[in-house]
Amino acid sequence: MPSSGLSPDFQPDFAKSGGLVPVIAQCSRTLEVLMLAYMNQEAYDLTCSTGEAHYWSRSRASLWRKGERSGHVQKVLAMRLDCDNDTLLLLVDQAGGAACHTGRRSCFYRERKGGAVGFCSPLIFDPQEVYR
Repeated sequence: MPSSGLSPDFQPDFAKSGGLVPVIAQCSRTLEVLMLAYMNQEAYDLTCSTGEAHYWSRSRASLWRKGERSGHVQKVLAMRLDCDNDTLLLLVDQAGGAACHTGRRSCFYRERKGGAVGFCSPLIFDPQEVYR
């Protein structure tokens, strides 16, 4: 398909969902989905300016840089915006190998498969040690 030669608009529509957009963080090497979080305009701007993922914590009602306590930062290699401008996909280099605060590689670490439930993502660190 030929390119139009025009640069696409790239601005999430934060007004559509009350100031927040969902963000999927995906490993740039394996394409494994690591986590889902939310960004407001400030988190988006910080992510764009620093190259590290910043999110809005709905539970703490505050801005946070991924890995600020654990050291497991997410270096953003690319951002993708969906067709409705209301969801972001980040392709990241996940420092330390763990994206989840439970110490697992992915926040999606539980799986139901064939009627059985189990873990499908390795434990990378002990959260009791990291988040004292």
